[in-house]
Amino acid sequence: MKNKELRYFNIQDLEVRQDEDGQKVVGYGAVFNTPSNDLGGFTERIESNAFDGRTGDDVRFLLNHDPNFIFGRTISGTLNLSVDSIGLRYEVDLPDTQAARDLAVSLKRGDITQSSFAFTVEDDNWDQDENNNIVRTIKKVNRLYDVSAVTYPAYEEASVAIRSMEKWQEEERAEKLKESLKKEKEENKKEEQDLINRNLAELKLKIKSKN
Repeated sequence: MKNKELRYFNIQDLEVRQDEDGQKVVGYGAVFNTPSNDLGGFTERIESNAFDGRTGDDVRFLLNHDPNFIFGRTISGTLNLSVDSIGLRYEVDLPDTQAARDLAVSLKRGDITQSSFAFTVEDDNWDQDENNNIVRTIKKVNRLYDVSAVTYPAYEEASVAIRSMEKWQEEERAEKLKESLKKEKEENKKEEQDLINRNLAELKLKIKSKN
């Protein structure tokens, strides 16, 4: 999982419900087409089809991505994931444990207001906007590991994406250098042809003057 990445969002449309089966938490682990904070020289957005085929992955609902605090899982039916126009939506049936009750209280009080997801990328795109800011677009997620409620966002954990950005920058520089050399070669060739044409014209003038 060396390419695993974490991304953080403010929890949107958070609900903590109580019914006869216990407490349920509903929220969003990711939001589509929303620029992220600066992640180390770039911002990021997630396309609306990035999670296609991923809601059936074996995904856990955790606290702070800590496997010691697991509150739901897709394969057990205690965590349900879906995708709508807003983003990646989760519904988790909290277990009847003290840790789960504490989490519900913290969510209700607004002490925890952010969620995150752990993933690897299959397809992304790097570009620059009109202000020359670097933007990464996540087009397809390869694997979804967990969705977590988080107490602190850790934006420094974008190191995998930073390496991807640096590779893209190197490729962009190499491509620009290649284009520059190609243009220079074409200009040199044109200058050589112009010189040949001038020499031929001068030679014709000399021959004509002798005649």
